[in-house]
Amino acid sequence: MELLFATHNPNKLIEVQAMMPAHVKLLSLADVLLHDDIPETADTIEGNAILKTDYITARMNYPVFADDTGLIVPALNGEPGVYSARYAGDHKNSDDNMNKLLEQLQGKDRAAYFQTVISFNQEGQQHLFTGECHGTILEDKRGDGGFGYDPIFKPKGYELSFAQMPLDEKARISHRGKALAQLIDFLDRQVNK
Repeated sequence: MELLFATHNPNKLIEVQAMMPAHVKLLSLADVLLHDDIPETADTIEGNAILKTDYITARMNYPVFADDTGLIVPALNGEPGVYSARYAGDHKNSDDNMNKLLEQLQGKDRAAYFQTVISFNQEGQQHLFTGECHGTILEDKRGDGGFGYDPIFKPKGYELSFAQMPLDEKARISHRGKALAQLIDFLDRQVNK
């Protein structure tokens, strides 16, 4: 089965490829020569995931999935949330985003969670899968793996940041890993019908 993953993010692609079963061939937007800047103008994480798959479905005939992820900090009224990638500006710089978040959190409750929503379009049908990972925001950056906010996020029950964890361990417990596991289970059930 060929599946198109609607992302331009090479780190996200590597993480998702590592989790896909052998019978799924994952294609990236680069593989199908689509270099468009896909709009992410919805005001919810779910809405942005849907926008991405709808955009691809209108242009290409592939089963396609996209994800959108936000880091939600209750003490900051849910920020950065849907604006996680561009929290410190449209240049989407992870270090700037983390620095801004660390500054905003001084003296506040550091509880946070990631939420990923995957939208999957196939033959005119849309399916949504959601995963969450709860934890805390560290006071400084730790580790050089992962991407985005991984160096400052410590999942509940662990001593390491996401950036310090091996990829397979992170994938097992992460928000994206949980949403992706639901998508893979859905695809497996289709294959075994």
